[in-house]
Amino acid sequence: MITFLEIFCLIICFGSVCFYLACAIYTLLFFTNKDCKSENNIEPVSILVSVKGIDEKSWDNWFSLCNQNYPDYEVLFGVTDKDDPAIVILEKLVKIFPDRVKYYSDLVPLGVNLKDSNLSYLLEKSQHEILIFADGDIKVSPEYIRFLTAPLKNHQVGAVTCAYILRSPNSLIAALASFGRCFDFLPSVLIARAIDFGLRFAIGVTIATSKSTLLESGSLHTSRIGSDYNLGKRIALAGYQIYLSPYVLDWNPGSEGIGQLYARELRWARTIRYNRGSIYYGMIFCYGTVFCLPLLILSGFTSWAVAICLTVILVRYAQVLVSIFCMKSPKLLLWLWALPLRDLLSLVIWVIGCFGKRIYWSGRFLSVEGDGLISPWE
Repeated sequence: MITFLEIFCLIICFGSVCFYLACAIYTLLFFTNKDCKSENNIEPVSILVSVKGIDEKSWDNWFSLCNQNYPDYEVLFGVTDKDDPAIVILEKLVKIFPDRVKYYSDLVPLGVNLKDSNLSYLLEKSQHEILIFADGDIKVSPEYIRFLTAPLKNHQVGAVTCAYILRSPNSLIAALASFGRCFDFLPSVLIARAIDFGLRFAIGVTIATSKSTLLESGSLHTSRIGSDYNLGKRIALAGYQIYLSPYVLDWNPGSEGIGQLYARELRWARTIRYNRGSIYYGMIFCYGTVFCLPLLILSGFTSWAVAICLTVILVRYAQVLVSIFCMKSPKLLLWLWALPLRDLLSLVIWVIGCFGKRIYWSGRFLSVEGDGLISPWE
């Protein structure tokens, strides 16, 4: 006789097969139906970057932002601490690009969200109407500005955003981080876009918009986690479209340990919970591969359970292969043996993310309240 736990595992497995198939289908449709084209834009652009600290990839990342094939743009960097080691690199960039690059340090925090606090200062200093908010851990192509600003020529588009992955991980931790971005994050974004009949949020690694749209949408918030998500939501509520670009950024987070990976992804998990509400709990259907083992054990490795688990695993790997080839990341194939570890880690983080309100961000513990408002953790 089948037990309640077996039924529970079966429901998760069947739901996960549907989820994996949806991920594969939406990923294929997204990357085959859109052309990622740059256009000969001439409108000047301000790139605003908040930075904190450095790693071995910082120079490459920041240099790529400053070395664009674009006629008129500026790159403004903001640093909270006047003794931040990033200033050494920023001074070198200013010497190489004196007419293009500026940095501002010792910026007094305007709120708990130091990133948006720095960006608020840079917004005041920026000279141009078109803005790109960029994270410091991405390496971009020389056509980055053209790709990001081209959709803004359609006045119904209020913001352009894009996903990001690490295409060439050099360690297990880096591979696990990249798997989360490539196999789970972007496909989930595409499903959310379908459910919401359009993208209703932005991805913070890169957001292109305009000052006028930003003003209509309430500008930046300096005391909120997931402010990128919230900004995109407010732009959508103002009547604009959020355009998800098929241009996938190269993510360069540098070396990190499992503790850093865990802390960052737990922060993301709790951010999603506070921003998406009950939808967060439906994410249990993302982890069907992990429930295969308990189903096999509970059923005594019966033939029907083996068949179901093989189906779940094969569909999951098929979905993963679709993501790898659509995002042109063949080097991730070398790390596919680690996929069960990624799925197990994702489930653990999701379970812990269901509870609690403490997050670790930018060297501080913070408390998250309703709708993503943050305050120092007491």
